[in-house]
Amino acid sequence: MERSKYGDDFNVGDVYRTGSITVTEAHLVAWAGLTMDFYPLHMDKEYAANTEFGERLAHGPLIFGLAVGLVSIAGFGGDSAVAWLGADNMRMLSPVKIGDTITVEVEVMDKKPTKKPERGIQTWRYTVKNQRGESVMAFDYKLMFHMRV
Repeated sequence: MERSKYGDDFNVGDVYRTGSITVTEAHLVAWAGLTMDFYPLHMDKEYAANTEFGERLAHGPLIFGLAVGLVSIAGFGGDSAVAWLGADNMRMLSPVKIGDTITVEVEVMDKKPTKKPERGIQTWRYTVKNQRGESVMAFDYKLMFHMRV
């Protein structure tokens, strides 16, 4: 099968940027409904107003999911991925509030062959940034790729 891209097309140091999405109240409500995470900091306006943040914050795992989705719809990976192997070193660096707009910067950090020459494993560093260019989340996303043989 001929693919549009292969793992060989990505090199350590390559950097890609996605489009953006503005986090809305609807995102928080939908996420809470899907995950059953109704923690008051995310869902209760009055509770959140009395915290150090002064307003509701987006769920951290929601930001992770949006980051993965933004990279997917950006399309720079094409159909090169075989499987997701995990995420490491995930850190929430700054809160994301309703109305914040996030973008993802991806850097290829590592490439390794596997025992099968038609497969390779790569680690991509995802850095999620808000509309002010501040990093709000970062993690290492590990994928298995189709390789040219």
